[in-house]
Amino acid sequence: MAEPVQKPTEEPLSRWGGWKAPEYLKRASGSGNRRLVAGSAVLGLVVAAGAVLAAGPWDTGQRKAERDRAAAVQRAGGAHHERNAPDGPEPAPSAPAVLSALGTAGGLTPAGASSLRTALDPLLDKPALGSVRTAVVIDAATGKQLFARGAATPMTPASTVKIATTVAVLSALGPAHRIATTVALSPDSRTLTLVGGGDPTLDKAALRSLAADAARALPDGGTGPVRLTYDTSLYSGPARHPIGPNENIAPVSALMVDEGRLDGSDRGPAPRSGDPAADAARAFADLLGDAGVATRSAPASGKAVKGSRTVATHWSKPLSALVERAMTNSDNDIAEALIRQTALKAGEPASFAGSRRATTAELKRLGMPLTGARLADGSGLDRADKVSAGLLARLLALAADRDHPELRPVLTGLPVAGFSGTLGDRYTATSPATGLIRAKTGTLTGVNSLAGTAVDAQGRLLAFAFLASGTTSPAEAEATLDTLATTLTKGTG
Repeated sequence: MAEPVQKPTEEPLSRWGGWKAPEYLKRASGSGNRRLVAGSAVLGLVVAAGAVLAAGPWDTGQRKAERDRAAAVQRAGGAHHERNAPDGPEPAPSAPAVLSALGTAGGLTPAGASSLRTALDPLLDKPALGSVRTAVVIDAATGKQLFARGAATPMTPASTVKIATTVAVLSALGPAHRIATTVALSPDSRTLTLVGGGDPTLDKAALRSLAADAARALPDGGTGPVRLTYDTSLYSGPARHPIGPNENIAPVSALMVDEGRLDGSDRGPAPRSGDPAADAARAFADLLGDAGVATRSAPASGKAVKGSRTVATHWSKPLSALVERAMTNSDNDIAEALIRQTALKAGEPASFAGSRRATTAELKRLGMPLTGARLADGSGLDRADKVSAGLLARLLALAADRDHPELRPVLTGLPVAGFSGTLGDRYTATSPATGLIRAKTGTLTGVNSLAGTAVDAQGRLLAFAFLASGTTSPAEAEATLDTLATTLTKGTG
């Protein structure tokens, strides 16, 4: 049985306001002279004083076992959300570019491995990081590994495993992919079936629209009662996460509304439905009634009968937006949905086991170092997850690669030091790292991790991963991890 995790925090957006994603990262190529030309998070410092009311604030809440609660209005952004089909829904809007690339004139000082080791080794040796600690730092522009300690050692990553989950789904399906929830009507027009497609962000407004469309498809607008069924067969295997009933995640179902939350929240821990699919179907039945369609009895689980036709469809936001939300909020329900989308694309069962196989295969196809890796789930709640610091750092560097723009939402979704997510209150206004670090945090009992990107004093983008296990004080471990990341911003040349 998995150990309990602490509740996450839900605190308001930092006092500096709602800076969003940086401009996409680029690499300049040449014979041995590939340079980082996009400033990324440097904007955090530039606009700190004037961004209080900037559009599109990032949510500061996150499911992560580090804090108490989370509450702030959130909207995804910072990635290009394309239309997935000529006749598909309009794409979600993206934030415009807010900072031109750093000047490319002049050289960038090459990183010195010895100076990095001198700076990082003493911090990694601190008792606050427990019994085992590993670390990798990579120059994102060149792909060169600048520092490593236990780079290939398998570690429990907690929520930083979402980096692997999101890279795999974006690589497999692309950022413009959307998840469909549909309603099917039987040939005799007497049975409607609500078919789950795996969108955990489905909400009541979407259900209302589906009900209205279904009502219009019925003969004479549905003058007689219909039978209502709901189909969750897209997913297979256990619905319960191995962590057991938990306020950080609902039973994993292809059909749910508002992630099975029962308190009206949209992030952080919450009381969860024991059967989110049945709850969604009952809500849909009520909305059918509002649309003038009566149902004969309570909804029943079952597939649409042969010959049924789709009469209503709701599309989720594109994967780029779902990935950003999963990363910023550390949303476990979305992460488990995303890893199952990877499984479906690969022809694997949409189960914990099938998702593990599909994601591992996708990362292998990308050439990632997978020695000792085990992706037991998509969220990181399972202590059986094992990844190396080398794998996480390589995934982040790949997401920054100009040859993989489809992976950019992984970076734009990372919380920003001093501005958003669990990093919103871990860096102060006077911290030299504020705005220069974007990172995914992770915490389980005895496990603390931090993996992301940092901009150093020379303007280089560094991808890093710091993993620690056997920790006894989350606060001390987090402070040490933050200091490690801050050290990267001070320059190593």
